Amino acid sequence: MFVVSESVVAPHDLTARYLALCRFPFRFACDDMARAMHAAMSRAWLIGAGPGDIELMTLKATRALAQADVVMVDDLVNPDVLQFARADALVVYVGKRGGHPSTPQEGIVAQMLEHARAGRSVARLKGGDPFVFGRGGEERQALQAAGVAVEVINGITAGIAAPAAVGIPVTHRDYAQGVVFVTGHGAGSGEPDWAALVATRMTLVIYMGMRRLSGITAALLAAGMSAETPCAAIESATRPEQRHALAPLGEFADAIARAGLGSPAIVVIGGVAALADNMPFATAATAAPAADLAQTDDATGRSGETDSR
Repeated sequence: MFVVSESVVAPHDLTARYLALCRFPFRFACDDMARAMHAAMSRAWLIGAGPGDIELMTLKATRALAQADVVMVDDLVNPDVLQFARADALVVYVGKRGGHPSTPQEGIVAQMLEHARAGRSVARLKGGDPFVFGRGGEERQALQAAGVAVEVINGITAGIAAPAAVGIPVTHRDYAQGVVFVTGHGAGSGEPDWAALVATRMTLVIYMGMRRLSGITAALLAAGMSAETPCAAIESATRPEQRHALAPLGEFADAIARAGLGSPAIVVIGGVAALADNMPFATAATAAPAADLAQTDDATGRSGETDSR
């Protein structure tokens, strides 16, 4: 609601009030009214749709979808969530997935700004959480710079939901005192420092790493991570077509290739992966608590299983 000349005006009444104010002798108020109209109509939400299961989407996200004039949908979003959008909403698909044709990020931002400047409210719907490898930060900056009000609505990120879907907690006081979320999509100067990550001795949760899995596992092994470190890959987590595969680090890339798993998938590397459902290799060595494993391999300066964290 907006106050104009001490009266309360709803957003849908602003156009009529603007036209009235622009008539002489009230023309001095036109600029202020135009700014109020722009603020009323230019609104955007960056919405996390969660990992895939529609029931894991938040109530706040569904309410925002119900208000939006335009819904811009990422490729990995479960299409069933669009049932929460307005029947007359314009739905725009702006797919982004590594290794596939996708809408350039600059084009997505340009479309959002075009709709906002035309007075339409925009919901940017992303898989997982918009601020976890979702470029939500970039989009928020661009919208704010253009004077568009932005609200971020978090979603459950796949890096937590996917491991949980197969019984893996990303932290566990007997196995890992922390978790690192990292993208496996980088190359060249954008390559993660795998040796530094191994040194953290925390659970590694890798997004967008399936195409480069052989290189990633080789880098972790070269950095001193034990070949027996439990690993898991979960494809299409929380959806009916979910699949997963489990193997020790030294065999992991080959095992995933044999299983035929692909993107979208989350990779989990660390002792906690030994807790996965149907883990075929949870031996006494791989499933031992971190406190015990910390005593092993002292001569080399490494601690066997705990290197996986």
